[in-house]
Amino acid sequence: MFKRPDSRGARIKRHRRIRRTLSGTSQRPRLAVFRSLAHIYGQIIDDTVGRTLVHVTDVEPAMRDLGDATKAERAKLVGQELAKRAREKGITAVVFDRGGFLYHGRVKALADGAREGGLQF
Repeated sequence: MFKRPDSRGARIKRHRRIRRTLSGTSQRPRLAVFRSLAHIYGQIIDDTVGRTLVHVTDVEPAMRDLGDATKAERAKLVGQELAKRAREKGITAVVFDRGGFLYHGRVKALADGAREGGLQF
C-alpha cells in the first residue's frame, strides 16, 4: 500500500507546533492522546516535573474484554477510565493535547469520554 511519505512527519510537525504553547502544570496537567491504526492511548502528564500521572490504553488487561466494540467505542471507554483514574488521584482539570491528530473520530471520542467521566478541559 502506498503511503504519502510526509504524512507521519506532518503530524509530528503539527504536534511540535502545538506543544510550543501547550504545557501541563501540577494544577492543570496535560492529557496527551496517541492514536495508532489499531489502538488508542491516553495519559495525563505533569510537564513541570516530566512525570506521567495517569495512563490508560485499550491494550491493557482491564480494557481488553470489550468484545465487538468499535475503535471509537473503545476510545470513549478509554476516556472514561482515564477520567475515573484521574479523579482518584485528585485531578479534575486538564489541558487537552491532541498530539497533532485531527479532533474528530477516535480522538474526539476519547475527549468526550473523559468529559463524561468528570474531567474539565
